[in-house]
Amino acid sequence: MVAYLDAAATTRVLPEVAEVVLHWMSQDFGNAGSRTHEYGTRAKRAVARAREGIAAHFSARPDELIFTSGATESNNIAILGLAPFGAKSERRHIVSTAIEHKAVLEPLEHLQSQCFEVELIEPGPSGRVSAEAVLERLRPDTLLVSVMQVNNETGIIQPVAELAEHLRSTATYLHVDAAQGFGKLPDDLRAPIDLVSFSGHKIGAPKGVGGLLIRRRGRDSVPLTPLMYGGGQERKLRPGTLPVPLIMGLSKALEVFESERTQWLQAASEFRARLLEGLGKTRFNLHGDQEHVVPHILNLSFEGVDTEALILQLKNYAAVATGSACTSASYTPSHVLAAMGLPQEQASNGLRLSWFPDQAQALDVDEFASIIAEYQAGIAPVSSS
Repeated sequence: MVAYLDAAATTRVLPEVAEVVLHWMSQDFGNAGSRTHEYGTRAKRAVARAREGIAAHFSARPDELIFTSGATESNNIAILGLAPFGAKSERRHIVSTAIEHKAVLEPLEHLQSQCFEVELIEPGPSGRVSAEAVLERLRPDTLLVSVMQVNNETGIIQPVAELAEHLRSTATYLHVDAAQGFGKLPDDLRAPIDLVSFSGHKIGAPKGVGGLLIRRRGRDSVPLTPLMYGGGQERKLRPGTLPVPLIMGLSKALEVFESERTQWLQAASEFRARLLEGLGKTRFNLHGDQEHVVPHILNLSFEGVDTEALILQLKNYAAVATGSACTSASYTPSHVLAAMGLPQEQASNGLRLSWFPDQAQALDVDEFASIIAEYQAGIAPVSSS
């Protein structure tokens, strides 16, 4: 059996979640917008319960949460939706980081074409952008700061809670892409962050569902403009029929994950330690500050090894990736590792190992490490030119 070590890309749907989704697809299949019969009423009530439970995860109110198709859509609503207000108020300056997911970087690139000024901070070898580096770039016309909670390639945790405390008293809004930290690091997301994007499929929910938290500042809501129109669902920011089965699956996945988080984090840490011990027979470089990293993501490069070729050697043993699933078709160096200033050989050959503990147990760590060591010993060093 091939061990699954690409959980940062997606996870399998939990069995209890699949059961819930099937129920709301085949039995209570009503439209939550239908108000004239019991099918619609049950769906509407279920969505309200799900919204309340998920909002509580952020210590937020239910009316501060809208459901979306996932973090990519939420990022676009948050970033592009704030642009009209920025243009109207002549606040066109945005601060972000060079290690963001493309779902943030590409909307920012679009705003640059619309005469917005975007500053991208490079974190250096630690992979962690300091709060000070962000705050020192603030200006009177700074509309938005966008910093991810956990980097999807390195697993390095960014200081988003610290930023939230500083920015709350300013006119600058804070957006956090929490796709990798949702469910796993809840305390950070309970800080006064204005906009939080998340997906469900990183914690065992189906693909295609997530949300955007839009926190109020007192009575004031973040002044977002909708990107689409046609029905006014979800606070008139996101039209369309609510996908009740997916929402209920998301709610169930979070419920399960919250009940098992402590044990999950411990098991993920134990697997990490076992994996690193086994890899001791190889020559590798770890990427990023290992004091500020989630326990289930490991980014490294093996000395003298072309990672794409190595992945082919490992395909019958483990499912692994070079980085973001959204850019895995590209063989260019990782923009994250490049922004960290790593040598070209490392930046071009980063390997991401990520896991749900139960899905990684099939891996024979000693055999996995031996394959890498043998491959490493049997080829000529890769040129760094």
